Amino acid sequence: MTTLQHLPGPARGGLDIHFDAQGFLLDSSQWSRETARHLAHLEGLDELTLHHWALINHMRDRYLGSAALPTMRLVCRATGLDRKEVAHLFGGCRSIWRIAGLPNPGTEALAYMH
Repeated sequence: MTTLQHLPGPARGGLDIHFDAQGFLLDSSQWSRETARHLAHLEGLDELTLHHWALINHMRDRYLGSAALPTMRLVCRATGLDRKEVAHLFGGCRSIWRIAGLPNPGTEALAYMH
């Protein structure tokens, strides 16, 4: 993904959205489904299916509810998808995290998100 610093207004109803140097949304409250679609396109995904949305919504709900990085095992169990299906849909955890509009999880967590 190209490193984003700023996503101009049209992707968020006229509001500017800002990202850190690694492409993570700085303010999760600025996230929208439209923003997710735009970010998915930047990640090389042309379409977000129901399976994509199930993962995105689960990641957002878990993180925003507990401020903790959910484990992939629990994410797979909750969404009914296995690791290979998740990898096929997104390519990796970083893509899900970015598209879900979640903040940078930190250096240690990023090391596990391949």
